[in-house]
Amino acid sequence: MSAVMENLMTKPVEPASESPPAAKHAASKSAEAARRITIGADLPKGGYRISPLKSYLLALLPPLLGLALLVLIWEIVAVKNSGFPSPLATLQEAITLFSDPFYQKGPNDQGIGWNLLSSLQRVATGFGLAAVVGIPLGFMIGRFRFLSGMFNPIISLLKPVSPLAWLPIGLLVFKAANPAAIWAIFICSIWPMIINTAVGVQRVPQDYMNVARVLNLSEWKIVTKILFPSVLPYMLTGVRLAIGTAWLVIVAAEMLTGGVGIGFWVWDEWNNLNVPHIIIAIVVIGVVGLLLEQALVALAKAFTYEDVRN
Repeated sequence: MSAVMENLMTKPVEPASESPPAAKHAASKSAEAARRITIGADLPKGGYRISPLKSYLLALLPPLLGLALLVLIWEIVAVKNSGFPSPLATLQEAITLFSDPFYQKGPNDQGIGWNLLSSLQRVATGFGLAAVVGIPLGFMIGRFRFLSGMFNPIISLLKPVSPLAWLPIGLLVFKAANPAAIWAIFICSIWPMIINTAVGVQRVPQDYMNVARVLNLSEWKIVTKILFPSVLPYMLTGVRLAIGTAWLVIVAAEMLTGGVGIGFWVWDEWNNLNVPHIIIAIVVIGVVGLLLEQALVALAKAFTYEDVRN
């Protein structure tokens, strides 16, 4: 008995092998720890957390430095050229201009607010007409191969044409400047919507269409239940590209057609050699274009699935 006890006491204990459930649990804990570090819930070993204020400053600093560089270059150009207004002089003119943006002193002398509103109305009309025509046409081109073969050569031919080349056609057909400018916006905005919508329809997985065929769904249900949700991200991308094109076209079109509008206002100020007002108009055009695009980007994100956004 004593020999047996001595053998048990002196025999080295072998390490117990890790059971499969224990190994699985350890791997799961490790994966969870890595996930929490990735999303910022935990810190890595030896790491430190960036404060929200510092993160905000790091995001804000690069654009501010870029803006400061632009103002510095502007100031240098103004010092070298006596006819070019300095940033400070332009700012003072902007304050005076925006103190009364909706004054009216005749048909050709109106505040920048009225000119901006007139341009936005033309863009809304031309862009809206392009959406009403272009999006359904894109659906049909993407859905039916016959229509795709019929319209693709026309789209490929007309899409690269300069926007201003369409303006004389509009003046000839409509006999007036305002509808001609709207026509130019319409014809230049419609291509991104048609192309992106058609591409979105063509990229709908074939399995979805096979299921629709097996269930014998009607064409209306195929469009509303399958195609539209799948195509929406592509369609909104086309809409976003189209609004940028429309805003570019309206300025050039109004310079040529005259009347009331931000493009005409820029040309009128050039004729008066009022360079500060031209610079102010450039900034206003840029800000409005940026706001329009950001609004559509937000709309696209709101109606886009998470995996598509990423």
